[in-house]
Amino acid sequence: MDYQELQSFYDGYSLHAYNIFGAHFTENGVCFRLYAPAAKSVRLIGDFNNWNENETFLNKITNEIWEITIPFLEEYAQYKYVIEQADGKLVQKADPYAFYNEMRPGWVCKVVDLDQYKWTDNDWMRERSLNFDKPMNIYEVHLGGFKHHGAGRWFTYYEMIDELIPYVKEMGYTHIELMPLNEYPFDGSWGYQQYGYFSVTSRYGNNYQLQMFIDACHNNGIGVIMDIVMAHFVKDDFGLIRFDGTCLYENSDATRAESQWDTLYFDFGKNEVVSFLMSSAGLWLDKYHCDGLRVDAVSNLIYHNGDSTKGENYGAISFIKRFNYHLHQNYPNAMIIAEDSTSYPHVTETTENDGLGFDYKWDLGWMNDTLKYYKMDPEYRFYHHNLINFSMAYFYSEKFILPLSHDEVVHSKGTIVDKMWGNYEQKFSQCRNLMIYMYTHPGKKLNFMGNEFAMFREFDEEKELDWFMLQYPIHDSFKRFSRDLNLIYKENPGLWKRDYSWEGFKWIDADNSQQRIFTYTRYDDEYVYVTVLNMSPISYEQFDVGVPTYGYYTELLNSERDIYSGCNMCNYTKVVARKPGKHGMPYYITIRIAPFAGIIFKAKKR
Repeated sequence: MDYQELQSFYDGYSLHAYNIFGAHFTENGVCFRLYAPAAKSVRLIGDFNNWNENETFLNKITNEIWEITIPFLEEYAQYKYVIEQADGKLVQKADPYAFYNEMRPGWVCKVVDLDQYKWTDNDWMRERSLNFDKPMNIYEVHLGGFKHHGAGRWFTYYEMIDELIPYVKEMGYTHIELMPLNEYPFDGSWGYQQYGYFSVTSRYGNNYQLQMFIDACHNNGIGVIMDIVMAHFVKDDFGLIRFDGTCLYENSDATRAESQWDTLYFDFGKNEVVSFLMSSAGLWLDKYHCDGLRVDAVSNLIYHNGDSTKGENYGAISFIKRFNYHLHQNYPNAMIIAEDSTSYPHVTETTENDGLGFDYKWDLGWMNDTLKYYKMDPEYRFYHHNLINFSMAYFYSEKFILPLSHDEVVHSKGTIVDKMWGNYEQKFSQCRNLMIYMYTHPGKKLNFMGNEFAMFREFDEEKELDWFMLQYPIHDSFKRFSRDLNLIYKENPGLWKRDYSWEGFKWIDADNSQQRIFTYTRYDDEYVYVTVLNMSPISYEQFDVGVPTYGYYTELLNSERDIYSGCNMCNYTKVVARKPGKHGMPYYITIRIAPFAGIIFKAKKR
């Protein structure tokens, strides 16, 4: 046993506690080691002893740690622990540090060696970065809801190499974000209510297949972000709840233990719990080569029950800072992303500067304001112009990602296209407009699967995406529009290189509420990019827009081109800039604008 790592575990700094605890192959067999301080005895049952509770007892090697080595075990040997709790009650428990468990409704643990796989992504791992000055457009995926074989049979991690990776590559995304893959009992939780914090869900195959999938992503130039849950865990009897007869993992204060999801909050005041969670995150970065972690429900870590009126959760805030600091020290080129709905300051400031230490934060304020605006009758948008222009008033306070995530297409909220105001065709026009707004606004991007072809049915974990919708031209053309927008975004540095610099964005006209038209520009070293967003059903044959440089402006993308099922009212030839200036800019161009059009112009700096 690594006693230095064990001391880190007790001190609350361990990122590799899974090397101490769990089941590991050794020269003498498989060593099982368990942290259960209050247990009176610990027994091991499995297929190797016919599940006999009275045959195999672990030895107590310290006051809190139990251990036994079983010879001649093969990989995937099955096991459980039987804990004799402080009151003498015998309870069967899953190994908190197990690397693999059987398919629900079972939960039997299985012995796995995570070091067998030979990675081929050395170049990728060496060159990857935090992407602040690089393009990052993320495709959020629930593996079980992407594609099915039929009759509810999922594709495996291995099969996704040929299904998901070519699609993501064709569509022009830079990263895949996988909704949680730690083991969980209830499909309907989508993985956000877990018990296996070191275990890969067996729904889609085994550990090696997932390693192969991520390796293949890297070899195809695609990063992988893993969604993780650090705030709470399920109450199932076989899990962490009252593990040794005491509140070993959960808060002993009942008023602080219960979460809004009928789960239990972790007790962040215990160093061993902190090391448990930090090591769970470290496992994804170490053994699975993930390029980033997206931490769910950060608001419930910052505040008790996610409610700011109940005060800050100082123990959890301390955990967050320690978590981010040590992960960055050990994995400096892996991103850590906060899904945080609060206005808590300095979420993406470094811990050295008294921030929480995340690299990015989801801009849920942008998402809520934007969707509220696009749902609105254009007649009333005049009164709510600030829903669009407000985001840039606070944008540089954090490093934001703009999300249109799974949370926005469930629970009767309607999908993104269905939220849009108007008739069928108007919904598609405005959804294309929304995507141009999203991709030209500073910040990295995230879209949930199905958004790229304007799916109308809400997400259901039991069904695959409605791929048949691509038989309809308006959906197929929306998919083409999404691909073209992704490719244009990646190929033009002005749309991402200065995302978090004041020099990368400037409003041209943020206040044209009367016509409901927004104009702004993005910059890089060589080019300027002018975006025009018409939020009304009115067209203009001649509309003047101020521009920052002299020269010819080429229409890079127009959401109303006919190939995208638009009305084809476009600017087919280059537009020349003229004097005098307009909107505080030294020049202006005169353009055509279709109803609900989103347009990107590009010009070389002069």
